[in-house]
Amino acid sequence: MNASNYIVVGNSSDDPFAIDVAYAMGQQEEVADLISLKQFANTEFCPRFISDEQDFSDIGNKLKGQRVVIVSTSHLALSRQSLTMRTLMMARAAKENGAAEVILVEPDLFYSAQDRGPRPELGRSEAPRSERDLKKFDGQPFTARLYADMLRVAGVDQVFTVHNHSHSVQATFAEVFNGRFHNLIPYDIYVDYLRNSDIVAYGDGGEGLALCAPDRGARDFVRELCQRLDLPKVKFVLLDKERTGERKVSITVHAESEWGLGDIAGHDVVLFDDMVRTGSTVVQACQVLKAAKPRKTVFALTHFYASEEGRIKMASTAIDEILTLNTIPTVLNRDIQGRLRKKMVVLKIERWLARKLCGTLGLTARQMDDSLYAIDMSSKNLRWRQKIWLSEQLKALNQR
Repeated sequence: MNASNYIVVGNSSDDPFAIDVAYAMGQQEEVADLISLKQFANTEFCPRFISDEQDFSDIGNKLKGQRVVIVSTSHLALSRQSLTMRTLMMARAAKENGAAEVILVEPDLFYSAQDRGPRPELGRSEAPRSERDLKKFDGQPFTARLYADMLRVAGVDQVFTVHNHSHSVQATFAEVFNGRFHNLIPYDIYVDYLRNSDIVAYGDGGEGLALCAPDRGARDFVRELCQRLDLPKVKFVLLDKERTGERKVSITVHAESEWGLGDIAGHDVVLFDDMVRTGSTVVQACQVLKAAKPRKTVFALTHFYASEEGRIKMASTAIDEILTLNTIPTVLNRDIQGRLRKKMVVLKIERWLARKLCGTLGLTARQMDDSLYAIDMSSKNLRWRQKIWLSEQLKALNQR
């Protein structure tokens, strides 16, 4: 980080994600040396940017000219509501102590599922909203707009997030923050891993590989991935889903799909989506794909909400492997992964995110190796065990 007027903090003092982002951005100081996140005996939270206790000069302006980056991620011990309040108070503390700018980095933007309200003007849909859609939100607030407004009032000037799925949220935050809302799409991470790992196998031109979008909402994202892979023989399959109940959907091949199920037999198929909650849709989609007799089915996603229901459903044999990012860092916990650790690989995106931030803010990231991410994989994962076995075999051959 080539500018001394930027400081990076997290909304919990021991958040490894925030610490890694700060390090990758080039920050020398420890996050815990920059801000104290106190809690009073009555449980009220009080952040305090640390200064010399003996320095009585320029009180209330210790952050003058500073640009404060707040990294906010989900936490096992704190609810999202608690984390939200922490972020608001930290932003206000920064501004009331002279900060020139406050930047929020929230890889999984909170309240994005609450992206509409019960009236047509409450939310920005790409198509006219039906009466059924309006009724779905009857009695609820348009919380995503409230959240954006609260962040702005607290002093946040700019927001960065990763692969946000909601057109309404994107439009709302862009409006509230006057265009200073950045939705970072991790194309380069997925392309790099598909090209340079053994999670899938394919020919020089992409023969034997198929990418799949579970619905129209993911179509543009997956199509762009196909193009960036630059493998002309990769096949693209577009599915369609129709919700028939709270946990039930009907999965079919979309009429506009370039390829059908009969075209992917023997292929490695990667189904991409932005998030998973209950796992109902993805499991049904993978079951449909599995019926076409592919060689392997991989579910790839950006935001992994590790609910107990989702873990149970995704243990299905319809999914051979799960590829996810650590935008929700709790996914790294082996207890959270549960049985899924046998087929899960997590790509840690702190380096990639730091580079994106530095590029937008006009800074220079810390010089490290060229990798965009670090790989976290349980020793229970079959591919990890195969690598260890091959390594041992090579070692034995070299010793002969």
